[in-house]
Amino acid sequence: MKLLRILEKDDMEISISNLKKIYGDYAAADLALLTIPSGESFGLVGNNGAGKTTLFRCVLDLIEPDEGLVTIGDTSTSGNDSWKHFTGSFLDEGFLIGHLLPEEYFNFIASIHGITKTDLQAKLDEFEHLFNGEILGGKKLIRDLSKGNQKKVGIAASLVFDPKVLVLDEPFANLDPSTQIRLKELLRNLKDDHGVTMLISSHDLSHVTEVCERVVLLEKGKIINDIRTSDGTLEELENYFASV
Repeated sequence: MKLLRILEKDDMEISISNLKKIYGDYAAADLALLTIPSGESFGLVGNNGAGKTTLFRCVLDLIEPDEGLVTIGDTSTSGNDSWKHFTGSFLDEGFLIGHLLPEEYFNFIASIHGITKTDLQAKLDEFEHLFNGEILGGKKLIRDLSKGNQKKVGIAASLVFDPKVLVLDEPFANLDPSTQIRLKELLRNLKDDHGVTMLISSHDLSHVTEVCERVVLLEKGKIINDIRTSDGTLEELENYFASV
């Protein structure tokens, strides 16, 4: 697989402080402090309702927290757009434009980031292994693709402009085993060879422990455990979820 060319790494530390998002009597996010160093592959796990997606949406300024601050580098994600030029993300199909062909959507993303057609095609060529002949050159609109192929489009679109920060919510869901393996290889290359700061959530504990060097366990919006990944991490997580 060809490697993506990522822009020279700057300080892309992510800092989350005193973050709260409350819905009625329920705290979807309640974090005093969470720091993700530049270049770290960070995994987030938790049961449904733990607050994983809420946290990611607060980080990406898609929802406004009731309290707290999120910064990437020295830039607050609230109230400005400068951080979006180096942050790639895909949380769900709502990020896509369903009435476009995949090629049209990639062209749209490229136009936002000032990527030429030639450079875009070179980027898409790098995803040939991930696409497995199922994305480009067909006649299906994005909304008519399978959930797995929609995910391929979203992940590729989040990477075509060489982000320094990558946020993915459940990237392995709906993907077939071969594509999961290829995606894990791609994510490891982004971290190990290009220093991309990555935030990845997953219900699949084995995938997240394979890809991420650090895993945070979230429950009811709070951090329950913060683990440096080792040979025993998967068993530790499985034991926790077996007991709740």
